[in-house]
Amino acid sequence: MGTNNCFHCGNEVVKREEIIFDTKSFCCVGCKTVYEIFSQNDLTCYYDFEKAPGATPQDIKGKYDFLNDSIIVSKLLDFEEQQIHIVSLYIPHIHCSSCIWILENLQKLNKGIASSQVNFHEKKVRITYSPSETNLKDIVELLSAIGYEPYISLENYENKKQAVDRTLIYKIGVAFFSFGNIMLLSFPEYFEVGEFWIEQYKGFFRWLIFALALPPFFYSAWGYYVSAWKSIKSKMLNIDIPIALGIVVMFVRSTVDIIFNYGQGFFDSMCGLIFFMLLGKLFQQKTYNFLSFERDYKSYFPIAITKINTDGSEEPIQVYDIAKGDRLLIRNQELIPVDGILISPEASIDYSFVTGEAVAIQKKSGDKVYAGGKQIGKIIEMEVLHSVSQSYLTQLWSNDVFQKRVEQKYKNITDTISRYFTPALLLLAFVSFGFWIFREVATAFNVFTAILIVACPCALALTAPFTLGNVLRIMGYKKLYLKNATVIEQFAKVDTLVFDKTGTITTNKKTAITYEGTELNSSELRLLKNVLRGSNHPLSRRLYDFIPNQDKLEVTHFEEVTGKGIFAQIDGHSVKLGSSQFLQHMSENTHKKTKVHVEIDGVYKGSYVFNNQYREGLEKLFENLAKKYNLVVLSGDNDGERKILEKMLPTDTTLVFNQKPEQKLAYIENLQKQGRNVMMIGDGLNDAGALAQSNVGISISENVNVFSPACDGILDASQFSKIDYFLRFSKNAMKTIYMSFGLSLLYNVVGLSYAVTGNLLPIVAAIIMPLSTVTIVSFVTLMSNFYAKISKE
Repeated sequence: MGTNNCFHCGNEVVKREEIIFDTKSFCCVGCKTVYEIFSQNDLTCYYDFEKAPGATPQDIKGKYDFLNDSIIVSKLLDFEEQQIHIVSLYIPHIHCSSCIWILENLQKLNKGIASSQVNFHEKKVRITYSPSETNLKDIVELLSAIGYEPYISLENYENKKQAVDRTLIYKIGVAFFSFGNIMLLSFPEYFEVGEFWIEQYKGFFRWLIFALALPPFFYSAWGYYVSAWKSIKSKMLNIDIPIALGIVVMFVRSTVDIIFNYGQGFFDSMCGLIFFMLLGKLFQQKTYNFLSFERDYKSYFPIAITKINTDGSEEPIQVYDIAKGDRLLIRNQELIPVDGILISPEASIDYSFVTGEAVAIQKKSGDKVYAGGKQIGKIIEMEVLHSVSQSYLTQLWSNDVFQKRVEQKYKNITDTISRYFTPALLLLAFVSFGFWIFREVATAFNVFTAILIVACPCALALTAPFTLGNVLRIMGYKKLYLKNATVIEQFAKVDTLVFDKTGTITTNKKTAITYEGTELNSSELRLLKNVLRGSNHPLSRRLYDFIPNQDKLEVTHFEEVTGKGIFAQIDGHSVKLGSSQFLQHMSENTHKKTKVHVEIDGVYKGSYVFNNQYREGLEKLFENLAKKYNLVVLSGDNDGERKILEKMLPTDTTLVFNQKPEQKLAYIENLQKQGRNVMMIGDGLNDAGALAQSNVGISISENVNVFSPACDGILDASQFSKIDYFLRFSKNAMKTIYMSFGLSLLYNVVGLSYAVTGNLLPIVAAIIMPLSTVTIVSFVTLMSNFYAKISKE
């Protein structure tokens, strides 16, 4: 007589408590209610992804009443503005594709929710909602009602940590305990030492061994069975199938041995196998944790911000030096790096990086401003509430808005090998078993199990991420800060390099600026200095540093037109700075120099001429790059320096001038249509569109905040001459991956040749498997470190 299972959660239904609804069987009112909710909102395809994916909802009456307290809610929120709140909730029940699907469709269950994103690895859902339409308590109660009750602990939220999952440690402990004791109890029978073995107790000890083997078989190895079963159901053969099969075969074989008194079986080998497999898994998990991107924010934010000292002087400081109570100056288009209180009378903050909403939010003095907002308009000052939050800034860096969709080919290589590897391995195991079963039964089972164990491609799967992770670390140490390991592979495929001119191949030198026109008096210089103070354009920063220090004035209106210039109202005067077209002043431009023209109160005064100083090592760098890459200089400036660049740079370098930001983007797009793999190196300001369009976008960082959400990495300006080194190193990194793939396959071939011939015991195979992983990891670490040294040559 069959038993019914709950359509929602899959638990067995007690007949007298069974609830039939819509011809489906449910174990309780809670599961039925969840099904009703999904039905009413046209979300029943939740059950299409996996059978019985849900959890039984718990009674939570009054449990979350504390969420009516706005102070507590504020502590839980990641982001809080009048029209939008963002919260990240830890949901332990997230376990499959159905969970992801329903949690990313919460807006269909609550109209106040704008969007929800699931982080499957961390079991978190990030919910963006409108506080005028719903509240956190309603959202939490909704989640609980559909079986996804979040775990909320103020202490954990304050520390930005959650309970550590030690399940793997416990499983290893159980397997090790049983493995050790079974080995001890098996010792006399292994060596057939009669005086240590009382014959009448032999059966008792064998059944004791059997009992000790049960916890590792059913508890420690359970994850392999689940993974193998899901893999078979989805018709995608993963590597856990041969592992699970090997464990089951050893258990059944050993049980048969004890029942029919053939011997004590292979329970010691089985427990040893499970122990060493889990130990390898722990090592792999620790490696992936090392490679995760919750890293030191110093590595990912080589940006600086301007700090106002107590004496009123200004200095650029690195973001990780920001301390609570510091006073910061934020310019137009500059990213706010920390949470703080606005000191200036008003500000206009664009939070599109955080929320996706492009509408700027107006702030007044005393209001809280959040990290990740971008200042629009005139300069503002703020006081720091907290030092830089590693997790929050990392979250911003990882946000979809910042990401560019990049092909992760190295993962596909690993997946492809595993896809063919598993069926081939199973075929070999069964053929070998069939060969030996007619010769020697014990050897047949040993061969079958050893093959399944020794060929586990854990090392194969770990090769690419560990290699790229180590290369990422080395590059960061050498001041190229990449967003993620995948960018390294994109580096290796680049065939065309596009350089911006101003601020990229040129550098900031005060002495390189001269003034032409009507001499400016001290009050006019004061106006210029204060207007330039609010701009983040490279020419503005150079000019700001060039003009002597002046008393500070209040800028009443500030408007910066990208790629053209600035218009400002200050101290009762109007000031315009920028190109001759922006000022509508056509001056003589015989030499076509880079100029910033000045107009005060409608009267043209003159222009500052920038005699560009090119970065040290530019000629040598281009000479080296020209041997392997197509080179392009793409500039928004006029072609006044064409002849200089033609003399300095290789003859086949393409020089393109007078390019607006959208034209730069279109130029790169055109190169890609021709089949080129393009890397763009820019200053991260006017080049944002081009950086986003390119296959790899690298932003050059001086000593000011030039953060660009579109870039794949940030290069310290002092390392500009080493671009060819980074490109060579990335190619060698990919070479290391292919070599380690070959090494893994060679190891498998050798191991399998011993296993097939019956010369490899299962326990030896289980010990060798994690050792092979250590070997591969050591190899890729040594090789990547070796290539890091020889790439300099």
